[in-house]
Amino acid sequence: MNKSVFLSSAEDAKSKLGPALCLAKWKQVSLHLPTGLNNSCYHPPLHKIETEHLQTNPSSLHNTVYKKQQRKIMLRNERPQECSYCWTQEDLGNLSDRHYRSGEPWAAKDFELIKKSTGEEDVLPSYVEVNFNHACNLRCSYCSPQFSSSWADEVARHGAYPTLVPHNAPEHFTGHRRPIPAREHNPYVEAFWRWWPTLYPELEHFRMTGGEPLMDSNTYKVFDYVLGKPSRKLHLNVTSNFSVEDKIFNKYLDYVKRLCDNDHIKIEHFMQYVSLDAVFAKAEYIRNGLNFERLWHNVNRFLHEVPNRSSLTFIITMNNLSVTSMTELMTFILGLRKIYSKTYQRVWFDTPILRKPEWQSLQLLPESYSDILELTWSFMLTKLETEDDPFSGFKDYDLQRLQRVIDWMREGSKLDQDYVNQQKANFYKFFTEHDRRRQTNLAQTFPEMKEFLSDCAFQAKKF
Repeated sequence: MNKSVFLSSAEDAKSKLGPALCLAKWKQVSLHLPTGLNNSCYHPPLHKIETEHLQTNPSSLHNTVYKKQQRKIMLRNERPQECSYCWTQEDLGNLSDRHYRSGEPWAAKDFELIKKSTGEEDVLPSYVEVNFNHACNLRCSYCSPQFSSSWADEVARHGAYPTLVPHNAPEHFTGHRRPIPAREHNPYVEAFWRWWPTLYPELEHFRMTGGEPLMDSNTYKVFDYVLGKPSRKLHLNVTSNFSVEDKIFNKYLDYVKRLCDNDHIKIEHFMQYVSLDAVFAKAEYIRNGLNFERLWHNVNRFLHEVPNRSSLTFIITMNNLSVTSMTELMTFILGLRKIYSKTYQRVWFDTPILRKPEWQSLQLLPESYSDILELTWSFMLTKLETEDDPFSGFKDYDLQRLQRVIDWMREGSKLDQDYVNQQKANFYKFFTEHDRRRQTNLAQTFPEMKEFLSDCAFQAKKF
C-alpha cells in the first residue's frame, strides 16, 4: 500500500515544527458561544473569552490574551501544559494531532509567517468550529448541561449524579458557566456575526457543532449567507447526531443539496460529521435519546441524495463502553465505503479519545480490553485499500490512529491504583443513577463486560 498524502504531510510537519510549535494555535479555533469559551482544538481545556475586547475587536473571540500567552510559549520551543495529550502521544513515539493539523494545507501555508511571529498578533483563522446554541435532543453519557439542553433539563429536575464529587450539579452551571439560551441576548454570538464578514473570505474550513446544529437557526443563517456569497475554497462542515425528527432532517438535507449542486457550485466540499460510538443498543445507551435505526437511515439518505462534493465522517469518541462493538462498527463503515465511494473517498471516521469524565476513560479497563482493540486493528489490517481498489478499504492513518488509542489505553497500567478504584466507583455510581433516571440497563446492554461491571460495583462499596 502506498503511503497516503495525509500521513506524509504529518511526517513532513513533524520534521519542520520542532519540539513544540503547533500551527493550530494560530489557524484553528473552536468557539463555544453559549458559554463564551474557546480553545484551538478539542484537546486543551476551554478558556474564557474576555468580553471587554469584543465590542471593538470581535476577532478576540479567537485571539484571547490567554491564547497569545500559549503561542509565545510554543515560539520559545517550550511545551504548553494544556497540550499534554499531544506531548504524551509524541513521547510514546506516535504522530500527534499537532503534526496532522499542522500538516494540512489550511495551516501549513502560514508556517513561515507563524514561525517569525511574536505571538502577540491578531490572526484570522482558516479553520473555525462554532457552537452557537446548546439546544440538543440527546443526553450523551459523557456530555453536560453546557452542551445539551436535555442534560440541563434533567439535572434541574433530579439534581447532580451521586459520584464521589457530585457530577453535573445544576448549581455548577450558574454565573459565567451558565449556557445562554438562544432566546436571550448573547454578546458572543453578536460579536461573531460582526466578525463574520471579515472572517468569511479567509475561511477554508467552517464547522458547526452543538448542541444539535440541525435544531439551530444560526445553521441556516450560515447556509443562506453561503448560498448568497459562494466561496469555491470553502469546506463547509456540520456535526450532528442524525437522530432528529424527519421534518427537521428534510429541511436540512434540502439546504445541503443546494450547497452541493454541481450545476450551481457554492462551495468546494461539504463534510457531514456524525457522532456515533457503537452500534445498535450500545450506541443508544452511550448517547441517550439516539435512535440508531433512524441515524443509519439518515446516513444512507445523505450519501445517496447528496452524491456530489460531499463526504461523511463518523466521530467515534473512544470511551470504555465503545470498545466491545468496535469491530462491528468498522465493518459497518467498510460496507458504506464499498457502496458509496466510487471516484473518491466519501466515508471517513476519526477516533478522538475521551478523557473526561474520567470514569468513562479507556484507561480504567483491564488489559484484555486492549486486546479487543488489537483484534479490531488486525481486522482492519486485512481490509486495507489497494491501488486497484483505493476507496473500499482502510487507510494507513486509520490504523495509525487506532494504534495510538491502544497505546494510550495501555498507559492506564501506570496509573495509581487508588485513583483507578475511585474512578471505577464513580463509574458504578454514575451508571446506576443513569439506569434509574433513564430506564436503561447497563448490565443487559453490555453483558460481555460483566466482570468489569462487578469490579466497579465492588469498588463503589469501598468509597
